[in-house]
Amino acid sequence: MIDEVLKVFKELDRKDFRILMGIETGMKHFEWVPVEDVGKYSKMPLEKLEYRMQKLVRKNLVVRTTQPYEGYQIYFEGYDALALNTFVKRKSISAIGDEVGVGKESVIYEAIREPELAIGGPVPVIIKFHREGRTSFKQVKRVRDHLGEREHFSWVYAARLAAQREYEIMQTLYPKVSIPKPLDQSRHAIVMEVAEGSLLAKTKLIEPEWYLDEILRQVKITYSMGVIHADLSEYNIFVAEDRVQLIDWPQYVTPEHPHADELLERDVSNVLAHFARKYGIKRELGEVIEEIKRESGKGEEEAAGEA
Repeated sequence: MIDEVLKVFKELDRKDFRILMGIETGMKHFEWVPVEDVGKYSKMPLEKLEYRMQKLVRKNLVVRTTQPYEGYQIYFEGYDALALNTFVKRKSISAIGDEVGVGKESVIYEAIREPELAIGGPVPVIIKFHREGRTSFKQVKRVRDHLGEREHFSWVYAARLAAQREYEIMQTLYPKVSIPKPLDQSRHAIVMEVAEGSLLAKTKLIEPEWYLDEILRQVKITYSMGVIHADLSEYNIFVAEDRVQLIDWPQYVTPEHPHADELLERDVSNVLAHFARKYGIKRELGEVIEEIKRESGKGEEEAAGEA
């Protein structure tokens, strides 16, 4: 999908992006944005709009309907183009490379950005494009707090909320918790530093006990900051020579969440099961959970004392 967007991205000009942003604005009020409102939001006369709209539909950046009226939507391709345009304008990226990962509700691309001080070569980064809605509507609605009580929304809007939520919690956690540094966010996409090392699920560790302790230490720090990952497993932990990094945060919850204890236990149980299965390292789940909560309590007391 994004590969197709990249092929047409350089052919788009300022007026094309104005139209895409006009439809984006209109989708806050309409399921299908009437053509007259596209003209109003993009500040473009209808006679000049028609040709450009046909081009955007032809390039699959815009979807058109004629029933019960002529209206337009952007789906992920148009949203991808808008996010990339924003990142380029902000100099958050200077070029985008290959797809490097696909999750249940996201796709990851490698990219580069120019160094801030113009010293050295381009800096590698990744762009995570949220794709909320790949699973069923009911499943997404049940587990996604960021959708709140909304009953009617587009999938691109759901993806935007997921990206905003993930970016905000990454800004809160970094650098106290070992995660890739968040760099920028636009719509449904996040630019961040490249995670160091390799995925835990695909790595044979020489000192597995040290890595298990370090992962649990990061879980403790996270919990002491009032955050539970809520989707932690060997598939979203990166391991390098001297560190671990936790990734994928859109499903996080706080300890006040009605299922917080259950989600914390599931996170820790997933990690312990991996190390037990692959390395024969046994830890008692209840004792680990108790230690995480006890250490968190100490941290809160120390913070209150310093205040």
